[in-house]
Amino acid sequence: MDYLSTRGRAPELPFDEVVLTGLAADGGLYVPRRYPTVGPKEIAAFAGRPYAETAEILIQPFAEGLPAALLRQAASGAYATFSHAAVAPLTQIADNLFVLELFHGPTLAFKDLAMQLLGRLMDALLEKRGLRATIVGATSGDTGAAAIEAFRGRANVDVFILYPDGRVSDVQRRQMTTVADENVHAIALDGSFDDAQTLLKGLFRDEAFRSGVGLAGVNSINWARVVAQMVYYFTSAVALGAPYRKVSFAVPTGNFGDVLAGYVAKRMGLPIERLIVATNENDILARALATGRYEPRDVRPTQSPSMDIQLSSNFERLLFDAVGRDPESVRSAFESLEREGAFEIPPAALKRVRENFDALAVNEAETRAEIARTWRESGYVIDPHTATGVRAARARLEKDPATPVIALSTAHPAKFPEAIERAIGLRVEPPPRLAPVLQGREKLARMKKDAEAVKRFILDHARAARVAAGA
Repeated sequence: MDYLSTRGRAPELPFDEVVLTGLAADGGLYVPRRYPTVGPKEIAAFAGRPYAETAEILIQPFAEGLPAALLRQAASGAYATFSHAAVAPLTQIADNLFVLELFHGPTLAFKDLAMQLLGRLMDALLEKRGLRATIVGATSGDTGAAAIEAFRGRANVDVFILYPDGRVSDVQRRQMTTVADENVHAIALDGSFDDAQTLLKGLFRDEAFRSGVGLAGVNSINWARVVAQMVYYFTSAVALGAPYRKVSFAVPTGNFGDVLAGYVAKRMGLPIERLIVATNENDILARALATGRYEPRDVRPTQSPSMDIQLSSNFERLLFDAVGRDPESVRSAFESLEREGAFEIPPAALKRVRENFDALAVNEAETRAEIARTWRESGYVIDPHTATGVRAARARLEKDPATPVIALSTAHPAKFPEAIERAIGLRVEPPPRLAPVLQGREKLARMKKDAEAVKRFILDHARAARVAAGA
């Protein structure tokens, strides 16, 4: 299967090239030419299968040309790193309300489910081609730690992670800065996540720099991240009776990649009733779905920092489908965003989006109240990001109490101990996996949001750059 750019001016690529490329050269995002379908009998057959096996079956149609043994080995290795046998287990917390625990991986966040797979795929593809790559990522909290964990110590990759200085939790920061491997570089940027993401996209558009360092991306701009996250929509829905019963999903959302994976699952044939976008006070997606106007505002720091985003990159992939896969319309929208700071979603496209998605913005007080309510009523502790999803799930159940709602739990509460203590008065004990993080020595570089300074730092430290220069 070939992949095309949402902006229509980059070459079509096969899956392995998309994995190594990340962002398209024209600034767009790669999407599959078509969505493979999975029939009801195939969906039902996922019941009781090991998670890695289900992942292999579901991802394979997107990965034509990739050796089957490579995908099988990557999936089995990736999910063997998880501390729960089910990888992504469900917990019921109220009538028809379930929490999907996506925090049993090495960094205690949902990003591990895609990043552990992506790390293995990329390393194998680079080894096969005799190449090195320089991974540069922007993170609002969890992506950076997951990328560092997935790529640390790998011979063919150097990792540079940009994060907003002072705008991630202490645990999130330390998960990036206490890793001693020489191929890992954490960069504290003076700015917001949106600043870091904008700088990152600029690096990808600089063709000379991109080719000179073998630039690759691991943010959810990388299609492999999205397709890997699609898997747990299937496994959780099947656990609740799919394909014979519909379910809805409430998804804490920042960059739109996680909820987009649910849309992909639905396009493949999974019977999803609604996809509910839960945001915090950085509510661009809730406003866009309500008004049809996509208009970023200043980023507000919140207790759910991984969602402190006003430029949701993966919305571009949904918009591409909603406008009938017309790259000219997508280019026009993002040119307007760059020029005027906003764009209007065409009415027909907005109607298509609303056919699949609801959205709810959850403020800081409501987030604390939901953590407290869930603890009070079920004895279950949720982190602030998960709380937005649970709050949105309860709102959906008020409209449709008969359809189960699965709220995605995107991080372990121990990553946000101060927020939990403020909400319920209890300190969450960190799991053993966090001990090296909490005790380790930090290593980081602080930088202004200056693209040239970041480029120089990468050029000075990336092994691929030294190889290209003949060093």
